[in-house]
Amino acid sequence: MTRTSRLLPGHRREQIIASARGVIVARGFGGVTLRDIALAAGVSVGTVTYHFAGVDDILEAVVVQESQRFYDEVIRVADATDSPWLALRALMDPMFTDSDAPAHWRIWTDYWSVVARRPEVFDACVERIHSWEACCARVLRRGVATGAFREVDVGTTSLKLAAYADGIATQVAQGRTELSGTDAVEAMMELAVALLSPSAQGTLEPGSTDVARGGHE
Repeated sequence: MTRTSRLLPGHRREQIIASARGVIVARGFGGVTLRDIALAAGVSVGTVTYHFAGVDDILEAVVVQESQRFYDEVIRVADATDSPWLALRALMDPMFTDSDAPAHWRIWTDYWSVVARRPEVFDACVERIHSWEACCARVLRRGVATGAFREVDVGTTSLKLAAYADGIATQVAQGRTELSGTDAVEAMMELAVALLSPSAQGTLEPGSTDVARGGHE
């Protein structure tokens, strides 16, 4: 094993998380062991277990860091975008068009398999995990208040959008090449139009996603 130089504990922990992310993306979480992560990080298994109780704890740390890396800037932009329709698109675009999106969704797919076995993992980082949905709810409230969106139950509607995103993401994580990032975003915006457009009345008309590009403002 090639040893890395001595690092402060906080830096070593970050190194292990980054190495674990690479292993999980490449191989999937199911077959990853502490030894695999230690080898990728260039440290001993004992060093890994000094910082983490096990592989599930490492995945939790990877998911929290992934949320920060992938969503913090997206949320900042959406919150700062005046047009509610454009703010929704700002929330959705990077989820599927970012070059690292397939890797991101492979991590999330593995995470949910862990949650099914260990619900406490979800409880430990629920606020971070729901940060996208919370921002979506803020955008919906602004849209309803300004008349850009019709009156809806904000909590239910943001949950529907998040659930639909997760469903599309599952297909992305499976490597469905016939579903491009652009196609995924347009599918998301079609649902948003059906749920939110004052003129849509719950149905989609040809070209209706033009509303989501600001045409309805």
